[in-house]
Amino acid sequence: MATLAHIFRHPIKSIGYEEIRTAFLEEGRVLPFDRLWAVATEQAKFDGPLTGWASKMNFVRGAAAPGLMAVAARTHDDGTIELTHPELWHLRIDLDDPADQVKLMEWLRPLWAGRPAPRSVERPGVALTDQREARISILSLSSLADFGARTGVPMSPHRFRGNLWVAGWAPWAERDLTGRRLRIGPAQVEIVAPIGRCRATHANPETGVEDLDTLAALRAAHGDQDFGLFGVVTRPGEIARDDVVEIL
Repeated sequence: MATLAHIFRHPIKSIGYEEIRTAFLEEGRVLPFDRLWAVATEQAKFDGPLTGWASKMNFVRGAAAPGLMAVAARTHDDGTIELTHPELWHLRIDLDDPADQVKLMEWLRPLWAGRPAPRSVERPGVALTDQREARISILSLSSLADFGARTGVPMSPHRFRGNLWVAGWAPWAERDLTGRRLRIGPAQVEIVAPIGRCRATHANPETGVEDLDTLAALRAAHGDQDFGLFGVVTRPGEIARDDVVEIL
């Protein structure tokens, strides 16, 4: 029997991951509070406050700065977000406060050195995921463990920045699920595409240092750079860790 082992969200695009116990999935929406904010750089292709979705190339991102992959986040009851990194001080900020937005951009500078500087913190009201479409990501712990065994590098789920991690599937069985539907607790998700990976996954999320050519390892194993699935919520409902995950 397959179950939902982890639920992760990433309130600030490319800057921190956090685990939560439950989430309410809304039809046609991303995981709540996932990629709600993003930090635009001086080379961003939009002027003024962002009012809609924009490409990842406008923002601070892990593929360009592996140190970002070691940032962890924790959202407190008052709405503030605490960020930690093995080489930086703890930062607790209210991202709706302009002064705290400046603090975040200053905190990021050592991790984003030598690149177009952070310019602004954006919250356009839509999720700033890599795809314009509202999707959630679903990944397999069995595949993660097998991938680690193949490469000889222990694998953390945070290397792949996924939302929902499933325990109990056979390794790599999810690669055959595109076009199928999953029932997770009361919610249903339609699998629409595999997730093609980028260089951000080369970085160890504990250190922020690149320690594996993940893309080459995936190509050697499967002939592509896919790991995990994109899904669209087709039936809403509150999901929780340990919910049964059923393939329909």
